[in-house]
Amino acid sequence: MPILLSTGTVLNTGRNVIILSKLADYGVIVATQLAAEPECQMNAATLAEQTRLPRATVAKLLKALAHGGLVTASRGAAGGYRLARPAAEISIAAVVAAIDGAIGVTQCSIHGPDCTRTEFCSTKPHWKRINDAVGTALAGMTLAEMTPAAIFAQWMKLPPKPGPKDGQGAAL
Repeated sequence: MPILLSTGTVLNTGRNVIILSKLADYGVIVATQLAAEPECQMNAATLAEQTRLPRATVAKLLKALAHGGLVTASRGAAGGYRLARPAAEISIAAVVAAIDGAIGVTQCSIHGPDCTRTEFCSTKPHWKRINDAVGTALAGMTLAEMTPAAIFAQWMKLPPKPGPKDGQGAAL
């Protein structure tokens, strides 16, 4: 699995390191789709079609997101789901937590006192730092930043690729 470093460098290690659950990943996709069209209410069938995820999975995710206070639902013919607050106020960490619960890269990150190795584990303090860094990274990214419009805007800020110098272009 490729690893993106803070410098923008990608390391391809060929193995998985830290991954979200499939449901958390899909939850971010569904929440991002809602963020992309904040003026619309969408039902599970529409979201499933737009995200190409199974309808039952989308319905399960919407229920968890609603329970986590991230989306609101309205019933009726024109009912559906929408974000409970602006996308810029909802972090990816909040979405992941609504789906999976506490974010932790190791068991002791979440269940510290319950670990049988806690008293003699020399790596525990270091895992806490790593877990905090992952949590901070997820908390630092919002749904607004994940939308296609935000990605396009970021792409538009990239400097143009250098082309041929005047008079040195390819002849047609």
